[in-house]
This record gives sequence, C-alpha cells and structure tokens, in this order.
Amino acid sequence: MISRDLEVLIGSIVECDTTYSAEELGRLCAADVARILELAEEGILPPARGAVREWRFGGEALRRARIALRLQRDLELNLAGVALAIDLLEEIAALRRRLGLEA
Repeated sequence: MISRDLEVLIGSIVECDTTYSAEELGRLCAADVARILELAEEGILPPARGAVREWRFGGEALRRARIALRLQRDLELNLAGVALAIDLLEEIAALRRRLGLEA
C-alpha cells in the first residue's frame, strides 16, 4: 500500500472592497497594532479611509503587511528597506505582466 502525505491549505478570499481596522489587520498578520501603524506611517500600508486613529485598510494592505513583516523578520530590513523592497517587487511583477510572463 502506498502512503501519501496530503497537504491541506486553508485560506480565505479577500475582496478588494473588504476593509480592516489596524487591530484586525494586526490579528490577521500576527503582529501588534503598533507595528501595523508603523507600516502605515511609512507609507507601506496606505489606509483606505479614516482619520489616523480610525484608519481602515483595504484587502491589498493585508497582502502588503504580510510581505512587509516577513521581510523585516527574515531579512532584518528596516522600514525604509521594506518599503523599497515591496516597491521593487511590485514593479517586477508589473513588468512581467506587461511581457506576458505572468498569468
């Protein structure tokens, strides 16, 4: 009998019009609110709407926050380095889409 290991991926679909508070975003990224606010103040996570203490973040912010936190953790980048790295990664992805190299 052949034994196969099954991997189960669990995820959720995040819609573009979904918004999160800084607290919700922190919980989804396993980060404290202060880290999320630092990312927003650096311009890494542009708030969708609201005053500073009531910022709401769109679905794209969830993806960017996870990438930013991973870059900080794995590569020990400071906030300016994280912002630059994310901008460059997004530019590469846009160029690949234009060249038809990504679906």
